[in-house]
Amino acid sequence: AKPTTGGDLPARWVIHTVGPVWRGGDHRERELLASCHRRTLEVAGELGARSVSFPAISCGIYGFPVEEAAPVAVTAVRTHTLDLVRFVLFDDAAYEAFAAAAG
Repeated sequence: AKPTTGGDLPARWVIHTVGPVWRGGDHRERELLASCHRRTLEVAGELGARSVSFPAISCGIYGFPVEEAAPVAVTAVRTHTLDLVRFVLFDDAAYEAFAAAAG
């Protein structure tokens, strides 16, 4: 995970991370996805950020099923020390998957 300035966005930084490509679930995809979230939170903490927003990492062109990704992402961020972690999701199906994973 690497930070850059927020550019024209209403954010101080953008932390870039590359999620895993879904290859059927037997190639450590879940572990790698969790690592993307944890490392992004580490970088955010190092920068002094108080909040972070995540998309559904890897659920687009990389083919990670949102129903598989949501519990991995939610579990990975549960122990964060930031004031706020937000998931910004594309559609109702993604929202429902993340809401179910959040309990």
